[in-house]
Amino acid sequence: MRAGEFEPVRGVNDLYVHDTGMFETDEYGAVYVYDVERPIVIDTGTGANREALFETIDEIGIGREELAWILPTHAHLDHAGGAGYLAERYPNAEVRVPEKGVRHLVDPGALVAGTKSAVEEQWAHYAEPKPVPDDRIGGVSEGDRIDLGDRELVVRDAPGHAPHHAVYHDPDAEVVFAADAAGIYVPEVDAVTPTSPPPQFDLEQCLDDIRLIEDLGPETLCFGHFGPRECDADLIGEAKRAYVEWVERVRRKRAELDDDEAVVEHFEAASRDIDYWNPERARANMSLNVRGVLTYLDHVDDGE
Repeated sequence: MRAGEFEPVRGVNDLYVHDTGMFETDEYGAVYVYDVERPIVIDTGTGANREALFETIDEIGIGREELAWILPTHAHLDHAGGAGYLAERYPNAEVRVPEKGVRHLVDPGALVAGTKSAVEEQWAHYAEPKPVPDDRIGGVSEGDRIDLGDRELVVRDAPGHAPHHAVYHDPDAEVVFAADAAGIYVPEVDAVTPTSPPPQFDLEQCLDDIRLIEDLGPETLCFGHFGPRECDADLIGEAKRAYVEWVERVRRKRAELDDDEAVVEHFEAASRDIDYWNPERARANMSLNVRGVLTYLDHVDDGE
């Protein structure tokens, strides 16, 4: 699948995955479209390639008056940046996002400033987000249910990646929309890679989030990047190991170099991300992940 294309999710009726082409990388940005009685879009991409997503929704057969829900998993702009544009195009759709993310979608100024500071020149791959009107958005939290007519999604808090992060569970179809809660499964290297952005990454909570997904026992795990995968014990175990080993690698390198900028530079130079991203994105992504772990380690050392 290439940028702008979509395909059915194997084993889940009426569910499609759309490739946003985020960061000029095929399959990196996954948006899910559920063509059910009350249709829903899960995550939105950055908004930069929104016209292709609109075309996908049209081709699936969901009319502009028919879309019922727009459901970002969390407020980070690679998952929620297109929410305002979707709300504008689909006038009957209600936006729902974990409670702590609502203010960021209504007034995205602070989130934009933080994202620009974090991604620097990579901001060129984002769109300036359009605010979601107050009367079109609401918060969701643990145990809430999203009514899709012939089924429902159950909201489960998963704040390890960010405090405004949730996963959504369809128990009937045995699918979990995990976003970044279980890391990123990258087909090119056949491995789970952690995602640990600053300032609120929390290793212990991330491991709890992965255990939550394990307990839900889905057959299909819909990652926020590179699309859905069959979920089994090996995948879950690999995700746990990836996070523990990643934090320990950064911890050891910090002790060795005793200079955080040198730690960041070391991991940027050693990144395998260049195998499947453009070099600029590889460096930016590695820098974010290292800085997130360093911030987490500071909190641990301070006893927080």
